[in-house]
Amino acid sequence: MGRRADETDTLPAAARIGAAMPRFSANISTLFQEHPFLDRFGAARAAGFEAVECQFVDDYAPETLKAVQRENGLAFSVFSIPPGDLAAGDRGLACQPGREAEFEATVETALRYAEALDCQMMHCLAGLAPAAESMTRLVETLTGNVRRAAEAAKPAGATILLEPKNNRDMPGYMLADYDLARRVIEAAGLDNVRLMFDVYHRQVIHGDLVQALRDFRDITGHIQIANPPDRREPGQGEIDFRPVFAEIDASGYAGWVGCEYIPTGATADSLGWFEDYRQRAG
Repeated sequence: MGRRADETDTLPAAARIGAAMPRFSANISTLFQEHPFLDRFGAARAAGFEAVECQFVDDYAPETLKAVQRENGLAFSVFSIPPGDLAAGDRGLACQPGREAEFEATVETALRYAEALDCQMMHCLAGLAPAAESMTRLVETLTGNVRRAAEAAKPAGATILLEPKNNRDMPGYMLADYDLARRVIEAAGLDNVRLMFDVYHRQVIHGDLVQALRDFRDITGHIQIANPPDRREPGQGEIDFRPVFAEIDASGYAGWVGCEYIPTGATADSLGWFEDYRQRAG
């Protein structure tokens, strides 16, 4: 397991919680599951969120999602490019040689949703590593696919995000290292390829959260949060989020921080940590 984040007392007073504030986005794939999916937009707005995100959007027509988004006055922060056939075991296609045409089709689908939802961030799942392929070839395939996706996304002003995922939760996932993610992003060579810094995955893979936020700030396009070991809300797990939020503020990060956690109970009961931010936003 990774190391626990540093204690708040080590931070300058101006960088402590409440001195500034991250902007939080509700991930409606994991939050508000008490409601049907389309009703989660309204539940997020009622809870004080100004943006939503989700894992996948293609179960609904773009026009349907746009209407609910507009009705609730919410920004849409990020969603994932379709991952292939989930039922058949796909967890993304971008690293898999021979499936480039399939991946290109999923990018085209995602761009239609990005335009409808005015969403500028799309997460590209690398996928599971085929056992017969070398890591060198997988990296080359991922880099090429990401570069082409970013080229297709650039006219729409959209950014392609890469997110390392831990192999405990997703065994066999090809992109399970932050330094590797940096190498792929830099090799892609386009300014609209960036890192999705998921605090949960980073803690499980490497730990050292506050330093990592500093080290990867130059390529970070989106941040997500959840608390190991069970992917719960702040206050329920091993991470003290106060120095994490303070570092996000101190870094000058101006994007959304996605709440992609599984509530311990009802979603509303898991939002005690959010109260200070909600009150200040109001």
